[in-house]
Amino acid sequence: MEIKKLFATRKPEQADFVVSQDEEQDEQKVRVTYYQSGYGAALKAMGNPLNFKACLENVYASFEQQCRDQEIQQQKLKQPYIEEKNRKQSELKITEAAISIFDEKRQQVTEKMNIAKHDLENVKHQPEKYGLDSTKKPQAQFYIGLLLLVPISIYLFVFYISATYSAFFKDFSNDSISAAIFDAQAFNKAIQAGWLEGILVLTIPSVFLGLGYIIHMVQKGKGIKNVLRLIALFMVTFLFDGLLAYQIEKKIYEFNKTLDSSPYNLKIALGEAEFWMIIFAGFVVYIIWGLVFDITMKEHENLDKIKGFIKTKLTELQQLEVDKNEMTDEINNLRKKSVEITGKISELQTIIDGFIVNLKQYLLYHNQYKEGWFQAITSEIALAQVAQKKMLEECESVSNDHLQRLNLINRDFQKIVYSNVS
Repeated sequence: MEIKKLFATRKPEQADFVVSQDEEQDEQKVRVTYYQSGYGAALKAMGNPLNFKACLENVYASFEQQCRDQEIQQQKLKQPYIEEKNRKQSELKITEAAISIFDEKRQQVTEKMNIAKHDLENVKHQPEKYGLDSTKKPQAQFYIGLLLLVPISIYLFVFYISATYSAFFKDFSNDSISAAIFDAQAFNKAIQAGWLEGILVLTIPSVFLGLGYIIHMVQKGKGIKNVLRLIALFMVTFLFDGLLAYQIEKKIYEFNKTLDSSPYNLKIALGEAEFWMIIFAGFVVYIIWGLVFDITMKEHENLDKIKGFIKTKLTELQQLEVDKNEMTDEINNLRKKSVEITGKISELQTIIDGFIVNLKQYLLYHNQYKEGWFQAITSEIALAQVAQKKMLEECESVSNDHLQRLNLINRDFQKIVYSNVS
């Protein structure tokens, strides 16, 4: 079987070689024919340049008609254009497919943009649809809470500045007993006592406000651990208020005690009304501040969620707009390319429908014909040397004019294409 295949594949190669040899022999015969034709025509015309001009025109016209009639030769000459046309058609299909894909993607982006625009318009009216808390009039509640939070915060600052000064630095006398709980000059007196005392009484209220913020953050979590943390924070705040109240009441008790008075202790403190007044004036107001702060922050978070949602959607919308513009530019470029390819295909089809003159081959025949003409002048026609030289120069000029008219002097192409020929 392998031997048969080998012989089977060798036969076409041998046939191609034989055909190639035949074509080469035929080409050689044609060249000789042109040479002989030029030689014979020169003898008949006695080498006349005018006749030479007419003969060259006839040679070219004959060669052109021959190119028209040689179907196999034309097919060979047109084959590169046919292949180029097939490549362009494949490229056109790929380009049109790419246009379709990008156009579909652009439609998807447009739909996403429409959805994003709808969400931007609808989120304020139906925030729960987007997983956001739907509190009625959140802005009003936020500003009401903020309006209450400011005076309560000022109250806590004033109260704890006074209570801290009374507990740590104040010396009680007869004229200061009435100001034991609240001293309007506490901050000024602390500054006069020293800048460290002033900083201490000024920053103590910030500790309580910080505890309130921590309680708010802990409330966001869930589980027993967060509950225990909340209880611990409230206990710390209550104990701190209790220590302030205990210290203030102790100073008042020590100032008022007699020889029969018992030593000051927790039992005595718990029985004093001022002790509980100090605790509730601080701790209870602090609890109220914490609740108002928590509500205000929640409403602010609700506003922030909606604003954050809107900001995210606007960013998304901007990116979608950029993507859409890029796709539009890409589609326009592809459509422009498609038009160019279509034009090129039409141009190639026009060439395929026409016929092609092989200039390289014609120049070969032209030179053979001219060589035969010149050979006849120099060898067969009896002329003086000067007259012969003049005739050869005139014939050379005719030949150059002929090639110049056909644009074959200094050519950078090998073929002339005649299109739209029936």
